[in-house]
Amino acid sequence: MANLNKVMLIGNLTRDPQLSYLPSQTAVVEFGMAINDRRKQQDGSYADKVNFIDLSMFGKRAEVLQKYVKKGDPLFIEGKLDFQSWEKDGQKRSKLKVVVQNFEFLGKPSGEPETPNDDDIPFG
Repeated sequence: MANLNKVMLIGNLTRDPQLSYLPSQTAVVEFGMAINDRRKQQDGSYADKVNFIDLSMFGKRAEVLQKYVKKGDPLFIEGKLDFQSWEKDGQKRSKLKVVVQNFEFLGKPSGEPETPNDDDIPFG
């Protein structure tokens, strides 16, 4: 039987990425995204349903992501689903999150300085 675990999302960060390191010194960044899902209502109007997704990324690119994006920034990600389960206070809990494998900045990353365009440079 064939299997495929692939996720592609475009959305805005709901919180600043939090960088930490595993005991092996591998970087890990945790962040959240909001993705709007536009749906047609019975009356013909449209309404957005917001999906909040938890994400994590590992390695050198995790450090890059943490450095250049912040809450509110748009981002395209590719990754895979990761089901996690644990027990807390005798209750079984679970969560489905996305492990990011690749990302693309949408717009200018927040950490970059402003650069003037040709109209801003005086010639004389």
